[in-house]
Amino acid sequence: MYSPVESDQGFNFKPELPTSSAYYRLLKKLRRQVGHAIRDFKMIEDGDKVMVCVSGGKDSYTLLDILLQFKRIAPIHFDVVAVNLDQKQPGFPEDVLPKFMEENNIPYYILEKDTYSITKRLTPEGKTYCAVCSRLRRGSLYGFAQEIGATKVALGHHRDDIMATFFLNLFHGGSLKAMPPKLLSSDKKNILIRPLAYVEEKDIIKYAEMRKFPIIPCNLCGSQENLQRAMINDMLREWDKQYPKRLHSIFGAMQNVSPSQLADRDLFDFEALDSQREFDMKCDTEESKKRLDVVNLSFAAD
Repeated sequence: MYSPVESDQGFNFKPELPTSSAYYRLLKKLRRQVGHAIRDFKMIEDGDKVMVCVSGGKDSYTLLDILLQFKRIAPIHFDVVAVNLDQKQPGFPEDVLPKFMEENNIPYYILEKDTYSITKRLTPEGKTYCAVCSRLRRGSLYGFAQEIGATKVALGHHRDDIMATFFLNLFHGGSLKAMPPKLLSSDKKNILIRPLAYVEEKDIIKYAEMRKFPIIPCNLCGSQENLQRAMINDMLREWDKQYPKRLHSIFGAMQNVSPSQLADRDLFDFEALDSQREFDMKCDTEESKKRLDVVNLSFAAD
């Protein structure tokens, strides 16, 4: 099922870094945001083995890079291993990721599984590949995480991905949900973390360009037109240009949910409001009576 290729170089991450002040300002910002996300959701703990899913895109390169830096300076010990799933897409440059990992002495595995053909076969004509592709990819990666003893699976989704998923579900799925920064997989075997949850995509784009990561484009779903997610992303970028604080406000709303102000009967017990009112009114009456008794006692003492 798998054809793993493991680096035996060990960990000795010494890349050639940019030297501009703009780079260091951006790096400081990214490290601060990733650090806050890890702290807020307790993503990484002492002794963890973090499997970073690396696709060859800007997001996963950035995630791997920042986590490797944290590994060097963190007050706790944790291991980082990069894992790429080679889905056998036609024209996929199989040498790019191994070369990058070995040049930087990063422990890695390459999993070879032809999910491309399966996705093409199972996806109805005219439909997008994303649903089938992501399901097959998750199954392969999550299973492999168990094989290598990974305690956390790190994914490269950023703040804009989380908001795009929220609006996709809102507009097309009839539900209020997105991608949580930390999640227990449906089979209860893997804990998924998204350390880039607070990071804006535009900052990742800048960082990837500065670091000159060897980006590998997706020629499967990325080649399809009229993807709903792409349309949502365009909407978010336009909002960001016209109303710079809007996306910050939207993401803040996801962290400030008021179940009683929505309409989910499973999330909030609306039927109990009548009995709660009666209980509160009874408590208020008893409290008022106590206050009157105290006042009357005072008058009696005088």
